[in-house]
Amino acid sequence: MRAGRAACRAEQAILRGEVCSWTEPARRLLCVTVVELPSAVLVPLLDLADVRPALDGAREAIDGALRHRALRRSGDRVAAEVSLRSAVASAALEGHRYELDEVRGGTVTDPVLQGAVRVAREVAGMAQLWPKVPRQVLARIHVLAGRDVVDAGMLGRPVGPEVLPRLTNLFGIVTGHTGEVPALLLAAIVHGELLALRPFAGPSGVVARAAARVTLVSAGVDPRGVLAPEVGHLAREPEYVGAAGAYATGTPDGVRAWVKHYAAAVELAAAEVGSIAEQVG
Repeated sequence: MRAGRAACRAEQAILRGEVCSWTEPARRLLCVTVVELPSAVLVPLLDLADVRPALDGAREAIDGALRHRALRRSGDRVAAEVSLRSAVASAALEGHRYELDEVRGGTVTDPVLQGAVRVAREVAGMAQLWPKVPRQVLARIHVLAGRDVVDAGMLGRPVGPEVLPRLTNLFGIVTGHTGEVPALLLAAIVHGELLALRPFAGPSGVVARAAARVTLVSAGVDPRGVLAPEVGHLAREPEYVGAAGAYATGTPDGVRAWVKHYAAAVELAAAEVGSIAEQVG
């Protein structure tokens, strides 16, 4: 009974933005509100070798892609197609690979793929809330991605109290972002942190990639949702896996490798915008 009440208290505290831990020797659950961290803590990362040029190059590629004339007449159709490609690539990176046309035809019932599709469809709506209530948005992403894959009782709930401090710090960085660091860097850190932490059961990679894409849309880097960084990650999959592993080490070189990879993947996504626009326009 005590364990049940404690678990309930922990779940309620998570929703209030608190971090919980067990105290010794009483084994009492102690919940403490954590102060939000500004994204200024990311500023030193810009001084890592090659990071700033990589981010600048990616942003230049994005801005060029968003000026493509075809987006003026077919931006909504491009966004819909990009959403589908994003989902298919994200599912593939999770080990669930299908041909794009097969998915477009509606014949694939794989729950991981379907979850990625559901998430991709709601990116625009979630992006509006992300800077204000990232905790709730991330839970929503997991509910969408994990349906029919994860036990219903685990949907939207972190796997355990051990992930809460680092997760709460990440939320503070998101809500505290005021433009002192490029939004591309923020998105890269959101992605890398969630891959390393895996705070939810099931398709955690789908959740991490979706949160990064929501960050780009929310921050105005990709306001129309016409970039699919997941396609870039898939095109450089060995590098993606290696760079994510390097980031998880927490070393400066590991973080640098990850951010450089992320920038390269976004550049590839930007290069796809024009051809997609021409195809669907």
